[in-house]
Amino acid sequence: MTEIEKDSGDKVGPARRSNRVFLVVVDDTEEMRVALRFASGRAVHTGGRVALLYVMEPNDFQHWMAVGDLIREEARAEAEKLLQRHAAQVQKWSGAMPILHLREGEPRDTLLALINEDPQISILVLGANTGARGPGPLVSALTGKMMGKLRVPVTVVPGNLSDDDIDAIS
Repeated sequence: MTEIEKDSGDKVGPARRSNRVFLVVVDDTEEMRVALRFASGRAVHTGGRVALLYVMEPNDFQHWMAVGDLIREEARAEAEKLLQRHAAQVQKWSGAMPILHLREGEPRDTLLALINEDPQISILVLGANTGARGPGPLVSALTGKMMGKLRVPVTVVPGNLSDDDIDAIS
């Protein structure tokens, strides 16, 4: 398992600091952006922080080790760029740099492992796809059979909310 973690220690307001950490699983979907904005708003209003998790799925390219390593390095570089882009947006919305997690593994198992390892994570925030494909694989899994494996509540934010709607409820 590979991982980078950054914790800038930025404060949100002088007196409104809590240990509440809102975890968002990062990808490039519109519903994730909605979850990110919601988590940032909740962090501001509660004095908490946002944490971002990006999970790189394992590379099964075993035929030529060097090619597999190159593919993994390129995927990691792209993942780091994506995390940094979303971290800048969180900082703009919340005033604090988020905690960044980059791991390799199966997304659901990796997410559950992080939640169990980090006692500061207090809420998982997921964005739900509102299209015909359903809410998305993580939302479906974590609000179904896997719900009993979580030690934190899950907030599912509809992916079709406007920025004004999110600001009003966060």
